[in-house]
Amino acid sequence: MGDAMAFKDLLVHVDGSKASTVRVDVAIRLAQTHSAHLTGLYVLPYFEIPVYAEVQIPDDILAAQRQAALARAAEAEKAFRVATDKARLSSEWRFVEDRLAPTLALHARYVDLVIVGQRGDTDPSSMSNGVAEHVVLQSGRPTLVVPYIGAPDSIGKHVLVAWNASREAVRAVHEAMPFLEQAQTVTVLAINPSEHTDEDRIPSADICQHLARHDVNADATHIEAHDIAVGDMLLSRAADRGVDLIVMGAYGHSRFREFVLGGATRNLLEHMTVPVLMAH
Repeated sequence: MGDAMAFKDLLVHVDGSKASTVRVDVAIRLAQTHSAHLTGLYVLPYFEIPVYAEVQIPDDILAAQRQAALARAAEAEKAFRVATDKARLSSEWRFVEDRLAPTLALHARYVDLVIVGQRGDTDPSSMSNGVAEHVVLQSGRPTLVVPYIGAPDSIGKHVLVAWNASREAVRAVHEAMPFLEQAQTVTVLAINPSEHTDEDRIPSADICQHLARHDVNADATHIEAHDIAVGDMLLSRAADRGVDLIVMGAYGHSRFREFVLGGATRNLLEHMTVPVLMAH
C-alpha cells in the first residue's frame, strides 16, 4: 500500500459576501482534516473608471469608495484570523489589489487545492462571478467550488465521480485522491460509456480497478445522457445517494479571455447543490 496522498497547502478566496464565510469554514475544516496550511486571499479589484467618466466622479467620492472597500477587506481579514486561530491552524492572509480572476489563478498555482465560490450569488459583496471557470482552466490546480447556499458538515465522505475516460476526468480523479482515500463510499458514474469503450467491457471497470490499488473501494454505475443533461443527472444522482462531493473534469478552453466551458460543466456550476471538485 502506497502512502496516502494529502492536501498540505490550501488557498481560499475570501471576499465580503455571506457565502465567503461558508467557504472559509469549509477551508478550515479541510485544513484541519489534512493538517494543511491555509492561505486566505482577498483581491481588491482596481476601481476601473472609463476615461470619459473621470471628470464626472469627484475625487472625494472615489476616495470614499476605496476606503469602504478597504474597510470590508479589513473586516474579512479579522474574521479569517479569528477563525483560523480558533482552529489552531497554520495560516496566512494575503491582500492583493489587482484583477480578480487572473490573480486567483496565479496564487492557486502554488498550492494543492484552491477553494472558490459558486457564481450567481445575489449578494452585492460577492466577487465569485466567473471566478471558478477562470481558476479551473488557468491555474492547473484542482478547484473546489462551494455552493453559495452552503455546504454539508463533512465533505468527501460520500463521493460521486463523473467518469467519461477523458483526459480531464483522469486529472480530476488523480487530484481528488486525498478525498477518495478517506471516503466511506465512492461511486464512479460512467457517462455515455458506449461512446468510448468496447461494447464487451464494463464501463468504468478500469478506473475502479486503479482506485482499488489505492485502497479506494468504488462501485461503478453508468448513465446515457446528452451534454447539458449530464449536469442535471449528476445532481439528481448526488441527491439520491446523499453525496457530499462531486468530482469531475472541467471541459473547456479559453479563447481571448472568453471562457468556453462544456455545457455539462457550466450547467453543474450554475445549479450545484453540493461542493464540486474540478480539474482541467
